[in-house]
Amino acid sequence: MNDQRAEVEWRDGEIPVSIRFDDPYYSLDNGLAETRHVFLAGNDLPERFAPGFHIAELGFGTGLNMLTALRAFRKAGCGGQLHFTSFEAYPMAPEDIAAALAAFPELDAAVLLDPLSFGEFAFETEDLKAEIIIGDARETLARWSGSADAWFLDGFSPAKNPEMWDPALMTQVGAHTVLGGTFATYTAAGFVRRGLEAAGFDVIRSPGFGRKRHMSTGRRP
Repeated sequence: MNDQRAEVEWRDGEIPVSIRFDDPYYSLDNGLAETRHVFLAGNDLPERFAPGFHIAELGFGTGLNMLTALRAFRKAGCGGQLHFTSFEAYPMAPEDIAAALAAFPELDAAVLLDPLSFGEFAFETEDLKAEIIIGDARETLARWSGSADAWFLDGFSPAKNPEMWDPALMTQVGAHTVLGGTFATYTAAGFVRRGLEAAGFDVIRSPGFGRKRHMSTGRRP
């Protein structure tokens, strides 16, 4: 397993920022609202939820996206488990994740923090089956045997972390998406959109969150 931990500093004492990539882990305005707009609504969720629905993600970060999706899955009342697989090269220390999630008391942070405190990156509850795959996604995704119904593409800014948006990696995203599956991401960068189109997605430029004019969504036909 990759031993490299994320190095974090705190902006205004409450927003975690990656020192390595000089980018915040979530919106400085409202991280929870951003996740709901970009990743849930961008993938037509919770409307598409069903037992065993599988979300995959590039960039686990604080776990905010997973916990927000889990809350929406529970409220949808469809039963069964939400499957969630995330690929993360530089995992945050559990104490940093706990500090970040303290800003969102409506989320069930214990679902994540309890296993992380024991060093467990794969865990299961009655309504969640989660796995955080540590390492460079350009290597680990190619070895993954699963397929996602929806992708949360949440790497740091393409300008600061272009490796996470490499066209070859986007090809792997497409290859690990079920027919009719979707993706959503906050970025509308041209090379990212072209990479996803080449990977087999019909890509749409959608209204962004907050001060960001545009984001990208798409479906694998």
